[in-house]
Amino acid sequence: MKTKKFILPEQEIPTAWYNILAEMKNKPLPMKNPKTGQPMKEEDLYPLFSRAASHQEMNDTDAWIEIPEEVREMYKIWRPTPLVRATGLERALDTPAHIYFKNESVSPVGSHKLNSAIAQAYYCKQEGVTNITTETGAGQWGAALSMAAKHFGLELAVYMVKVSYNQKPYRRSIMETYGAEVIASPSMSTRAGKDIITKNPTYQGSLGTAISEAVELAMTTPNCKYVLGSVLNHVALHQTVIGLEAEKQMQMAGEYPDVVIGCFGGGSNFSGISFPFLRHNLAGNAETRFIAAEPESCPKLTRGKLCYDYGDEAGYTPLIPMYSLGHNFAPANIHAGGLRYHGAGSIISCLKHDGLIEAMDIPQLETFNAATLFARAEGIIPAPESSHAIASAIRCALQAREEGRRQVILFNLSGHGLIDMSAYDSYFAGDLNNYQVPDSEIARNTAPLQSL
Repeated sequence: MKTKKFILPEQEIPTAWYNILAEMKNKPLPMKNPKTGQPMKEEDLYPLFSRAASHQEMNDTDAWIEIPEEVREMYKIWRPTPLVRATGLERALDTPAHIYFKNESVSPVGSHKLNSAIAQAYYCKQEGVTNITTETGAGQWGAALSMAAKHFGLELAVYMVKVSYNQKPYRRSIMETYGAEVIASPSMSTRAGKDIITKNPTYQGSLGTAISEAVELAMTTPNCKYVLGSVLNHVALHQTVIGLEAEKQMQMAGEYPDVVIGCFGGGSNFSGISFPFLRHNLAGNAETRFIAAEPESCPKLTRGKLCYDYGDEAGYTPLIPMYSLGHNFAPANIHAGGLRYHGAGSIISCLKHDGLIEAMDIPQLETFNAATLFARAEGIIPAPESSHAIASAIRCALQAREEGRRQVILFNLSGHGLIDMSAYDSYFAGDLNNYQVPDSEIARNTAPLQSL
């Protein structure tokens, strides 16, 4: 189980985030105001988001955006994160491929989510905001924002998808330890939640539902903003510290990735690992393959419709140009709660449409097979979400073995699974199943949405 780590010195933490929007030849279509149908302007976002986040969301001209010094100082608690050569996994697969992973699980909360949580909480504090709201699926984003909110003295309410609220009680405990209020969604505390419970009293929730509740609370609470953990452009921007570090670390290793992989829910960690490398493809200097690994049970990139759709179930958010399964899509209760989102961010959707990235859907049992193999080979128990990236990397490594060629594979280990052991218990007991969404269900949910 020998591994070789390439760790950058502290001063090599990036001083700026990379904004891929500025260098995309074909830019995403704009978000639309659902009431007027007109493109959203930056100021239209001010009631919901901090002004800094709103500006970053709409910025398609500046390729590099400076990281505030206070944010960078907090990054130094755990960044740079290690880049690890997965030699144990290589031997287990008997592959000529070289497999590397960026270990984001070493953050204080165990995942990559802290990269954006700190930035967004900082901007809210700078603007005098006192309260923030958010949603969380598996609880990784909620845990990250809880820590960031406490650091900057902000009050936080987290709407946690009900199935994960019950499946992952220790994630809830982490959030409460940092001082956040955690509410199972759908709840009776918002109009959106009440309406959903009235229609379906046993509904176990979705990220779309939790977003609706968090947005509603933000819009009805004085001096309160909504803070989002994935999907939107400014969140992807903050996560590029991952790929920027990895780029320098791969240079130290003397290699460059042929394939870059990230698990995919809304796009935060996939964007973070891939966008800095993708800029070299855009410039014509590389031909790296980029794979977004999503659940077979929530296949928005592989089987969704490219359309304008809401980012939430109740229809409070702007209309986003995205690959979507429909904002009322009810995903299966898989353990990768952070990937149970109905749509893809506009940047990812545009890149997928233009053939610059690809998607791979992975059955749940394959992800746990991959996770167990990885844990036994490398010593790290991965989060169920991250295991989708591992499964995709294994597929690529086995293909390299069949073809007898060396390939350099890089994936993002977005988080550890030490608080997800109940999921592993279910897997070892044989209680987990695969779930494939019927074509009829996708067609029914997306029928009202007009294709782009």
